Amino acid sequence: MILEISGIETFYGETQALFGVSLHVAQGEVVALLGPSGAGKTTTLRSILGLTAPRRGTIRFDGTAVTARATHDIVRKGVGWVPDDRRVFPTLTVARNLSIARKRTRFRVWSLGEVFEIFPALEHLMERECENLSGGEMQMVAIGRALFGSPGLVLFDEPSQGLAPKVVQDVMATVARLKEAGVSALLVEQNAATALRVSDRAYVMDRGRIVHEGSAEALLEDDSLRLRLLGV
Repeated sequence: MILEISGIETFYGETQALFGVSLHVAQGEVVALLGPSGAGKTTTLRSILGLTAPRRGTIRFDGTAVTARATHDIVRKGVGWVPDDRRVFPTLTVARNLSIARKRTRFRVWSLGEVFEIFPALEHLMERECENLSGGEMQMVAIGRALFGSPGLVLFDEPSQGLAPKVVQDVMATVARLKEAGVSALLVEQNAATALRVSDRAYVMDRGRIVHEGSAEALLEDDSLRLRLLGV
């Protein structure tokens, strides 16, 4: 397993946000993490990254316990992150945003040419400041930046948020391409059907707990189950 989470409990101050959350992601697997707003999906990602470290439970990445590690140490081991608000440096060029993310891990190193193959538009935007990009273009930079970190696992937090349908298709195609390249992904997404189509398995969260685990295809095809769990 590239990622193993066992019984984590995470708090914001004295308010508990996660209650015994356990999940796993295999090498080269795409896993969807679904649920309503406030269910604990983003908190789970933040717990993995050490941004909001769990008080109890364990997190293992690539066979190593990372529960109490600093965020920069976790990232250097090969965890990439595409946050919901992109978090590109607005006054820096696309080229600079990508170059500062470059690092080597034990996982695959991505070249600039390979990133251009995924997002051809980036090649013509390299000298443009990110504050002058559209939301879709910023998302391309955010994903490219994650790839430049040579990740074994990429955490996607609402990658389709605020994007046009065509751009959403491109982003999800990128998730599928990562799988082909052997890179795992944990995909938090409000658009359940879109996420399930590119995922192998799915977890559903509600009120800080995992309430369902199973095949993504089965959940996509079972209308009654999906309606009961997700309301869609």
